[in-house]
Amino acid sequence: MSPHEIIALVLAGVGCVFTLLGAIGVFRMPDVFMRMSTSAKASTLGVTSLVLASAVFHAELSLTVRALFVVCFVFMTVPVASHLIGRAAYVSGAKLWPRTGEDALKGKYDRNTRVLRGDSVRMPKSGS
Repeated sequence: MSPHEIIALVLAGVGCVFTLLGAIGVFRMPDVFMRMSTSAKASTLGVTSLVLASAVFHAELSLTVRALFVVCFVFMTVPVASHLIGRAAYVSGAKLWPRTGEDALKGKYDRNTRVLRGDSVRMPKSGS
């Protein structure tokens, strides 16, 4: 086996492990927020590793460029999508796991007006 085939094999193995761990996490985690976090992170790393394995194995410039675009697309879209899913779950009243440390949004989100009130932060004056 050539060195780039070995690297591709390692990347594919890492991708499969991350994907498997993500699937296990979806079944093992106690609430929707932990399941979402586990699946988003594991799928991002798993897909990235598998796409890079394909690029390394085939070693063609056009395929490598496309693979890098796919990786960038995954890095940009998966966190946004998982954030939106988490927000929708929170707004719809999904329960947190009882051992969750703190609900940082408790009392800050008005379900009737759908307004999130954040802490007021003072901005430093310009020029200081």
